[in-house]
Amino acid sequence: MEASKFFKFTQQKEHFEGDSNKDLWSIFKIMGEFVDGYDKLFRVGPCISVYGSARLKPGSKYYEMAIKTAELITESGFGIITGGGPGIMEAANRGAHNKNGKSVGLGIELPFEQGVNDFVHSKYEINFKYFFVRKVMFVKYAQAFIVFPGGFGTLDELFETLTLIQTEKIKKIPIVLVGTEYWGGLVDWIKNHLILDGLINEEDLDLFYLTDDYEDAVKHVCDFYKKEKPEPNFTY
Repeated sequence: MEASKFFKFTQQKEHFEGDSNKDLWSIFKIMGEFVDGYDKLFRVGPCISVYGSARLKPGSKYYEMAIKTAELITESGFGIITGGGPGIMEAANRGAHNKNGKSVGLGIELPFEQGVNDFVHSKYEINFKYFFVRKVMFVKYAQAFIVFPGGFGTLDELFETLTLIQTEKIKKIPIVLVGTEYWGGLVDWIKNHLILDGLINEEDLDLFYLTDDYEDAVKHVCDFYKKEKPEPNFTY
């Protein structure tokens, strides 16, 4: 091998070996996040995960509805899990706080967001570096998912949860979409393309429930648990 090529090869090898060491150390960081999350959330008890946009402001329709939803969930005996941020997350944590319920915030380290909202109980605040670890926590200790209008993050969480149930990685538990005006177009697209093209089964529509009424949303969840026992989901 020519000297210049050998030198270049050696540099590349050292570079990859350095990356390998970083990858190995990252495994321990990931393990640490799982252990911390599992330990804290196991102690919380049955909760409902609430998804939704961080951009919706106090006074907006869905923000105020999320407060009422979380209040009613808390009165029904469940805690609230959110991403701990502003918008719908803040509203849901506020609702739990209003009723002295368990208000959990799963924060994520991002360059443009600072900490969790003021309505997350300090005992139930958990911060993550890795999105995928955080998403496991949303699912593992949730007894249902109530999803308000949101952007890419909300859609990502919704479709991953649907996929886990569809593929039987977790048991079938309630997924409630709040807001027919917002979600109706997506549901129509699922019916007119995914089902008609044979990409999913028609019964997959039963994996979620669509409503405009927050009381109906909570009732749908509570009715499910009149027949089922709450327990952690065993994901992945």
